[in-house]
Amino acid sequence: MSDIATGRLPGTALGGGGGLDAFIAGLPKAELHVHHVGSASPRIVAELAARHPDSAVPTDPAALVDYFSFRDFAHFIQVYLSVVDLIRDAEDVRLLTYEVARDMARQNIRYAELTVTPYSSIRRGIPDQAFMEAIEDARKSAAAELGVTLRWCFDIPGEAGLAAAAETTRLALDLRPDGLVSFGLGGPEIGVPRPQFKPYFDQARAAGLHSVPHSGETTGPQTVWDALEVLGAERIGHGTSAAQDPRLLEYLAERRIALEVCPTSNIATRAVASLDEHPIGTMVAAGVLVTVNSDDPPMFGTDLNTEYAVAARLLGLDPAGVAALARNAVEASFMEPADKRALAGEIDTYTTNWGG
Repeated sequence: MSDIATGRLPGTALGGGGGLDAFIAGLPKAELHVHHVGSASPRIVAELAARHPDSAVPTDPAALVDYFSFRDFAHFIQVYLSVVDLIRDAEDVRLLTYEVARDMARQNIRYAELTVTPYSSIRRGIPDQAFMEAIEDARKSAAAELGVTLRWCFDIPGEAGLAAAAETTRLALDLRPDGLVSFGLGGPEIGVPRPQFKPYFDQARAAGLHSVPHSGETTGPQTVWDALEVLGAERIGHGTSAAQDPRLLEYLAERRIALEVCPTSNIATRAVASLDEHPIGTMVAAGVLVTVNSDDPPMFGTDLNTEYAVAARLLGLDPAGVAALARNAVEASFMEPADKRALAGEIDTYTTNWGG
């Protein structure tokens, strides 16, 4: 069990952050909460927008900075769906997926569980089998050419209702791609109660998929309880409001149920007012298994390395503490045990060599 996981912080960050930033850049990492379309770089979004000129999305990468300035969570969803609308054929899907992996490789991300929303693309006309073949082809190429292992979480777009839930379940179970490991629920939480999705999560779990719904991002702790008690959540996407409920924090800590924390995302969507008010410190102090993630990195002007640096500042971490965060992600992942041991060993070796 890591020091971070128990709330015992290993030390303070290096003065000025320069040395720590270099450590983070070279650190082998896993990422557990990052969205497929939301990871499209400005270059790729602009290229897709140019291919589909009827879209309102800017074709100038520089203009995307303003386009990705969000007033609130509802505005974020509106902008996000406009980018989803750029993914119109299997070639778009394959290009996006491989380029996401390329950006991950640059950050020394070795393993990622990418949240994919097949319903949103398939309802726009991409044949379901072609979609599966495109993501799988990109996954295999990413492993062979970039050294990045991708796994899929198929999530229900909550705003699309139970029809989307039924279709996502069908896609996950009937056309199950080799890389699929989990089943999620995204989109807005307000007005989209978690319990209504229980039958679909029951089917997915019975088929061996892990349950990883978004919960407690823009709503209170009860949404997290619903995810745990009704949807059988094994990890919680965001879980920001869990910090408001000491009993919930104790429950999560005792059962080693990880929170997929995305600090910059929470500020960009106004889920949290400022970084200094972010509850990650409360979560860690309670002994919760905290992982750090980027969510929709280009949209929020961030990446996983930046999120580790943000977490290090908020928690007062030195390289050993940052490495403990990286091991948390390995522990909370759905990797095979041997792969977990291998990546954890790589993290330990890198950290030892850095200190030496």
